[in-house]
Amino acid sequence: MGAGHGRDPVDESSDKVSANGPGRRRLLHAQAMSDRDDRLPPARWESWNPVTGCTKVSEGCRHCYAERFAERWRGIAGHHYELGFDLQLRPERLELPLHWRRPRRVFVDSMSDLFHEGIPDDYVRAVFAVMERAPQHVFHVLTKRPERLLALASSLPWPANVWMGVTVESGRYAARADALRRVPAAVRHISAEPLLGPLDALDLTGIDLVIAGGESGPGRRPPRPDWLRGLRDRCLAAGVAFTFKGWGGAAQATGGRMLDGREWQQSPPSATTGDGTPAQGALF
Repeated sequence: MGAGHGRDPVDESSDKVSANGPGRRRLLHAQAMSDRDDRLPPARWESWNPVTGCTKVSEGCRHCYAERFAERWRGIAGHHYELGFDLQLRPERLELPLHWRRPRRVFVDSMSDLFHEGIPDDYVRAVFAVMERAPQHVFHVLTKRPERLLALASSLPWPANVWMGVTVESGRYAARADALRRVPAAVRHISAEPLLGPLDALDLTGIDLVIAGGESGPGRRPPRPDWLRGLRDRCLAAGVAFTFKGWGGAAQATGGRMLDGREWQQSPPSATTGDGTPAQGALF
C-alpha cells in the first residue's frame, strides 16, 4: 500500500498527540527505534521443535500451516511425520540449541504449542531449562493456551533471553494478553498473525512488542489495511515496538511487507540475550 493511503503516525500534523506532550515524544522515540532497526540485517532464525503436533483451539488455527505440512507425510513408514500432526514429544531434540554456537533467534515449537494440555509439566520445564542454559540465543515462545501458561509460570525459569508471547488474532481473544501480563518474562509479545479482525480494544499495558501479519496458504483470509494501521498507530502511541511480517498470500512474503510506503521492523529497545548482549535489529 502506498503512503497516500494512510497518514504517517508520526506526522507532526497528526491530531492524535499534542506537539510537545509525552505522547508525541513516545512517537518520535518509536520512529527513531524503527529507523535504527531498519538499517540492521535481519536476525538468523532457527526452528526448534522438542514437540510436534497440536490441536485447534481458535479461529487462527483454521488453516494451520504446520498441520498442512505434517499431514502430507502421514502413514509414510519411517518418516519424521509418519503420525502426521498427532502430538508427539521429541526428547532427542531437547538439547539441540546447546550445540548451536552462533547466536540465533529460535522459534520454539513452530510445529506445536509448548503449553498444549497433552505435554507433561516436567517436559515443559525441561524445555525452559535448556533455554536457560543457552544464553547466546533469543527464544521466542508463542501460545494460544494462556491458562496453561499461567498455571506453570511460577515453576519455570524466566531468563532474559526468553521472549514469551500469545496469539491474539482478533478482539475475541484479547484476554490472552491479560494472562501474558501476569507472566514474569523479560519480553512479552503479541502475535497478531493471522490478523482476522480489528484489535481496537486490545490493552497494550505491559506489552513490549506486537508482530502482525496476514494469513498465508489455501483459503487465506486477508487482513484489512485499516486493522493494521490502527494496530500500528496504537503501538507507536503506547511506545510498543511494532513489526509487520507481511500481507500474506500463497506464502507470507507473497503480498510484500510494505505498510503505507515502508517496512516496519522494530524490536524492544531494552531487550537483551541471556548474557546481557543487546538483542536489537530487524526480526525478519
